[in-house]
Amino acid sequence: MSARIVITGAAGFIGSHLAETLLDRGHHVIGIDNLLTGDVANIAHLSNRDFHFIEHDVTNYIYLDGPVDVVLHWASPASPIDYLEWPIPTLKVGALGTHKALGLAKAKRARFVLASTSEVYGDPLEHPQTEQYWGNVNPVGPRGVYDEAKRFAEAMTMAYHRYHKLDAKIVRIFNTYGPRMRVRDGRAVPNFIAQALRNEDLTVYGDGNQTRSFCYVSDLVDGVLRLMDSGENEPVNIGNPQEMTITQIAEQIITLTGATSQIVYLELPVDDPKVRQPDITRARNLLEWEPKVPLAAGLERTIDYFRQKLANVDASR
Repeated sequence: MSARIVITGAAGFIGSHLAETLLDRGHHVIGIDNLLTGDVANIAHLSNRDFHFIEHDVTNYIYLDGPVDVVLHWASPASPIDYLEWPIPTLKVGALGTHKALGLAKAKRARFVLASTSEVYGDPLEHPQTEQYWGNVNPVGPRGVYDEAKRFAEAMTMAYHRYHKLDAKIVRIFNTYGPRMRVRDGRAVPNFIAQALRNEDLTVYGDGNQTRSFCYVSDLVDGVLRLMDSGENEPVNIGNPQEMTITQIAEQIITLTGATSQIVYLELPVDDPKVRQPDITRARNLLEWEPKVPLAAGLERTIDYFRQKLANVDASR
């Protein structure tokens, strides 16, 4: 059955993929974004479909005519370079933005899905990370603006679920990659691909032995939508449990791009997590979900996107 679905942060990397997939499934989508880190180019191809875009800052009151069936709250800077540059907007969208999005869902009696993050686990003392782990977060460190914004957003979402009986879900997203990431995103995969395609040195922070687990965006979207359609209201990890070191992902990108790049090591940023691996037992059991796209295949698709993106940038100079 067709639904009317609101996505905040719709012009962002994951938000745009959510919008596209929901349209493919026959839904009407209303995208909201203030374009602080989003890009209308990510949703330009949706303009001739059942998609309506509103440029709006969701830390302000959200008014929409007509019914709404689902609110997907994806608005937030999500890259370390973004939330270090925009610390207060990051905190505000986690707090005020989540409050406004929850208010919209409550007023419309809609389901609500919060995009949370593995960063709620901080620099974890438990490995892999289960949803029952409370985390190890430095609230006053430079990364605390993002980590605590998401932790507060989770607390508010559960308060609305318990107090207002709102049908709310929380997805804890682990490292995700794919087309529509920004060239200057600041995260490992887009950084490495852009550097490799330019035959520049790949900059690894720390000794490269810290680990991450990379999930291709189509797998993530599938997990999110399974959670959206489920009866589950407790947090669920969505990510790929295949753990690898940062050096290993850099080496694989050099191989896949055919670059002549070398790896150089720089100082590790403050509070950068040493390990990151999701325990996806709940996603497997509750949603019958697990990632399907192999890393090499996902990286090849992402490299193709970045190759075209960089060619367009170079052609415009």
